Amino acid sequence: MQPAYIVSTQAQALIAAGRFFFERGWVPATSGNFSARLDADTALITVSGRHKGRLDEDSFLRVDLQGRPLEARKPSAETLLHTLMYRREPAIGAVLHTHSVNSTVLSRLHREYLELNDYEVLKAFPGIDTHASTVRLPIFANDQDIARLSGEVERYLDRRPDTPGYLIAGHGLYTWGASVDDAMRHVEALEFLFECETLTRRMGQP
Repeated sequence: MQPAYIVSTQAQALIAAGRFFFERGWVPATSGNFSARLDADTALITVSGRHKGRLDEDSFLRVDLQGRPLEARKPSAETLLHTLMYRREPAIGAVLHTHSVNSTVLSRLHREYLELNDYEVLKAFPGIDTHASTVRLPIFANDQDIARLSGEVERYLDRRPDTPGYLIAGHGLYTWGASVDDAMRHVEALEFLFECETLTRRMGQP
């Protein structure tokens, strides 16, 4: 069992993320799910069906890294997409999933991936130090079988471990970071880039 202050600190960080994202329209209704690592074997994740703009400390529960709840409540239906990342990479401290309009629309316009090229904001991601870069976000077909979907994600990451996130078609964005703050920065950067891409298409550019 983790010390209560560790659980509370991570919960408060995720609560702040939920408010920030909701104010920007990135987690409407009860969409989205958030998690943070607690230790080498467990993570804290949102309870199923909670409104992400109105989270409190009771809105989370602990799960092991196989996605099994350690409390008598129901975790997010997409828990396996979170715990996959913690098992793969010990340095990952948080996984965040949002449902913005721009990410949802772009994920339906592209079949296999979305490429983001030559944007200054790409430097928000680890290992990128110039705007003259390309980030390719894979797009996975939506699937109610989360175990199967997480398997697809894992096979892609085995080939391209450097991706900072991915899209699920008609569903939204998954990204991660070493901490909740780092993952929030990646969400904010990607949402800015999605908005740029959407506006470019509205203006009739390819």
